[in-house]
Amino acid sequence: MTLQLNPFIMLDGNAQEAISFYEVALNAKVLFKQTVGEGPQNPDAPLSSEEKERIAHSVLKVGDSDLFVSDLFPGQALQKGNQITICITTDELAKSQAFYDSLQQGGQVLIPLSEAYFSPAYGMVIDKFGVTFQIFTKKK
Repeated sequence: MTLQLNPFIMLDGNAQEAISFYEVALNAKVLFKQTVGEGPQNPDAPLSSEEKERIAHSVLKVGDSDLFVSDLFPGQALQKGNQITICITTDELAKSQAFYDSLQQGGQVLIPLSEAYFSPAYGMVIDKFGVTFQIFTKKK
């Protein structure tokens, strides 16, 4: 089983600026970057060109660590507690389900654990201490 905990910085429209900054300030290397517009689109909820330019996900390598940076999804508001989250990454559906079930106890589900175009099981919860966790299952 693979298991990683990664810091995940969530910004409100300036993730690309932050990525460029971290490339210099932290000598970060961009391993992956995708805009919202590069992902699947919902024809019932068209996005503006500005919304499509937002960063849906990026992975920066800083030394031996990965740093995730993205913009909030269109319509989400930046608020205390959701700017930096912890992303739990595993390659086992059962382990993702167990983390999701455990962390939501006494907390709040933001995104139910379910299949997404980028993961067989992805979800987001705020635990009872106000910490936001993303649960991400790698595709095999």
